[in-house]
This record gives sequence, structure tokens and C-alpha cells, in this order.
Amino acid sequence: MEMPICKTLILPLLTIVLFISLPQTATAANEAYTNFVKTKCNVTTHISLCQKTLIPYASSVKTNSTKLCKAALDVTIKGAKNTSITISTLKKQKGITRIEASIIKDCIEDVKDAVYELKQAVDAMGHLGDKDKEFQLANAKTYASSVITDADSCTDGFSGRKVNPTVKKMINSSMANITKLASNALALINHLY
Repeated sequence: MEMPICKTLILPLLTIVLFISLPQTATAANEAYTNFVKTKCNVTTHISLCQKTLIPYASSVKTNSTKLCKAALDVTIKGAKNTSITISTLKKQKGITRIEASIIKDCIEDVKDAVYELKQAVDAMGHLGDKDKEFQLANAKTYASSVITDADSCTDGFSGRKVNPTVKKMINSSMANITKLASNALALINHLY
């Protein structure tokens, strides 16, 4: 008679042990993925920004460096789109001079170019499994570095021109963010293989 009692107790007990251990296993995996992102971010210039923007992707990236690079590019695309919105709102403000309007217009074009190039970089990263892997990797690097050039082109538009300091500060700040994000993405791509 003792045997049936043992059998009836073992199953519920095993079930409880399984449910208790599953969250710990998931937590350990998430911690490992987060540590992977943190470690990979150490190769970037802006480590804390890298970690802040990419740790939310840790569970989907897992320990895949290519996925991490794509996530970094996606974060940069979002940053560039936000910058475009910020700069576009400046254009609509009262009191914007013709020079400022011209600079803003050029910056909007630079940001559009940056978004296009970032999408091209993501596309190239998606072809790293192809026969022309080195070519695709080189393309991804070129497109990511072009984003930094676009941001610099925007801020160079202020050189030698009298511009409202608030307008200049907002644009410089937005472009600096794009540059930092693109720099991080490029560093991760450069250290991919």
C-alpha cells in the first residue's frame, strides 16, 4: 500500500521542482544574454550608451553577434528618425532665419541619407551568409561609416554662419546622438569576425 502513496506524491513533487527551476533557468539565460551584450559593448567608444540601447534586445539577440550588429543598426535608424522629427519641428518655429532654414533643410536631407544608408547596412548584414560575405561586410562598414559623415555634413553647415544658439544646440545634440549610435554599430560590425 505504501507504493501507491509514493507514486502519487512523486509526480506532484517533481512538477513543483520543475516549475521552481524553470524561472531560475530563464533568469540565468537572460543574465547570460545581458552579459554577452555588455561584453560586446566594451569594444565601442560609447560603452554606456551601447549597453543602455542594446540590453533591451539581449533576449532576442541571445549570443549572436550578427543579430547584435543588426540591433545596433536598428537602434541607430530609430535615433535618426527621431532626429529627423526634431529637426523638422525646428523648421516650423517662428523666427527661423533664411540661413537657419537652409541649414535645417540640408540637415533633414543628411538625416534622410543616413536612414537610407543604415537600411543598406542592415541589408548587407542580412547577406553575410552569402558567398560574397567579405563584400557584404565591407558594404555594411561603409554604409555605417557614411552615417557619421552625414551627421558631420549637417553640423558643418553652421561653419562661419550666424545661427541662433538654441537652434544650433538642438541640431548639434541630435546629430551627436546619431554619430554615437552609428559609431557603436560600426565598432560592433568591425569586431564581428
